[in-house]
Amino acid sequence: MRSVLERMARAGHPPLHTLSPTQARAAYEAGAGVLEVPKAPLPRVEDLRIPARDGYALPARIYAPRVPAGGPGLPLLLYLHGGGFTIGSIATHDVLCRELARLADSMVVSLGYRLAPEHKFPTASNDAWDALQWLATHAPALGADGARLAVGGDSAGGTLAAVCAILARDAGLPLALQLLFYPGCAAHRDTPSHTTYAKGLVLEAPAISWFFGHYVKNRQEREDWRFAPLLASDVDGVAPAWLGLAECDPLVDEGVDYADKLRAAGVPVDLEIYRGVTHEFIKMGRAIAEARTAHADAARALRQAFRTED
Repeated sequence: MRSVLERMARAGHPPLHTLSPTQARAAYEAGAGVLEVPKAPLPRVEDLRIPARDGYALPARIYAPRVPAGGPGLPLLLYLHGGGFTIGSIATHDVLCRELARLADSMVVSLGYRLAPEHKFPTASNDAWDALQWLATHAPALGADGARLAVGGDSAGGTLAAVCAILARDAGLPLALQLLFYPGCAAHRDTPSHTTYAKGLVLEAPAISWFFGHYVKNRQEREDWRFAPLLASDVDGVAPAWLGLAECDPLVDEGVDYADKLRAAGVPVDLEIYRGVTHEFIKMGRAIAEARTAHADAARALRQAFRTED
């Protein structure tokens, strides 16, 4: 991890928070695959559109490791990419979604939800929830099993996945799992890890301010549970959770706090903290073994939740 950080520093790229959102998106996409594991070939990779509540057609991409021969279809994971609600895309998380599909023997649908500042809170969470409901209804037409449905994401996408799990509970939509890689869960950056890991470890304090400043307009929105799931009034009965956190990450404490909140509500939780790594590590599998371990751990959790292995 230290070697990766040194290489990043030597590259001399301007910090994302010093760029415009358009420039930052382009820079993030340009660097997204540099440290990834090799791109896994899959028998089915297909783009589609999913309607949002306002009629907008959200881009999405299906990844399937095989074509099922009859039966109810493949289990399905809706994946929501990270990027502070401002950057990131289907393309930046293509390799990760391929790995999850391959290792979990599951269909993965990656969603291109709308980004800030063009689309502010709560557009991203609305888009994610609209897509999950649509997939639950249309799973058979896609070759998937609507009775084996999960939601997941990393960073801001992990926030959106946690929100979807609560909304699914409220709507009576059963989910097998919520798969959360270092999700943002708190309204304010007031945990010790935000101070300890504020500088020099990929996700820096000014970047978090920049991301949130584009997405939420005021304190009231910041303290809405759809931005900060730790503020949800209750999480009783939400889907079981797998959380994969990075030790050297400003968000690690709030991830642990959210795991504790779920456990206190009786929700089954599997919490893994990967030592010595930073935010974004799951997209560095070419350089960091812990990323490959996290891929395998997450896939195992999905397979167990979908009951495709003993």
